Amino acid sequence: MTTAIIQARMSSTRLPGKVLLSLCDKTVLEHIVNRVRAACNVDSILVATSNSLADDIIEEKCKTMGVPVFRGNENNVLERFYFAAKQAKTDVVVRITADDPLKDPEIIDEIVRLQKNGGFDYVSNTIHPTFPEGLDCEAFTYAALEEAYIQAKLSSEKEHVTPYIWKRPEIFRIGEIKSQENLSDLRWTMDCPEDYEFMKKVYQKLYVPGNIFHMKDVLELLERNPEIGRINMGHIRNEGYLKSLKEEGEL
Repeated sequence: MTTAIIQARMSSTRLPGKVLLSLCDKTVLEHIVNRVRAACNVDSILVATSNSLADDIIEEKCKTMGVPVFRGNENNVLERFYFAAKQAKTDVVVRITADDPLKDPEIIDEIVRLQKNGGFDYVSNTIHPTFPEGLDCEAFTYAALEEAYIQAKLSSEKEHVTPYIWKRPEIFRIGEIKSQENLSDLRWTMDCPEDYEFMKKVYQKLYVPGNIFHMKDVLELLERNPEIGRINMGHIRNEGYLKSLKEEGEL
């Protein structure tokens, strides 16, 4: 079984409560759940949030969507994922972050398909990024996740879930997919107020209730309206992970 685990919590330094902000007629979290549901190669969905009282509202929202919830360690996200996957009794985990409301089910399907057909322990589009930030996706076996949970020591490995796996190709069989064109300079995530303004513009232009728009649709929109893409320019990709490495003296 393949389970998409969506990590979500209310706390955010620059955009508090972002997962429950509105985009058109739904919250960010609702849009992400619907986009993951559109992926053919995902069998089930689970939201992994923290034990913090502030995240009670996420559990309540998930109940209204019919999505099961696992609650665990707020800061050790690797531990949270491990026990969430254990609860789901899944063979393969698809890691989804709840601040990326443009997740593309076609990309999710491609990654899961490669993981299964290629017999990989881990597949992503993130090690050598070529997709817009915000379309990141990882699929990995429960066995690889369990090994990471047991062996990981660094805070960055515990906060960001998968570094222990993808940094060790001598232990794990690693695969990746790449975009035909390098689009890694595009920022389609939601981590600050400018990102939210960008998302509102994109959804106002492309969203139709009941339908899913894809990466190519956003690219065409930005080609017609380049001013939208300039709204949230100037940020460094993967700022959170780079900050963790700096704190550990790795940068």
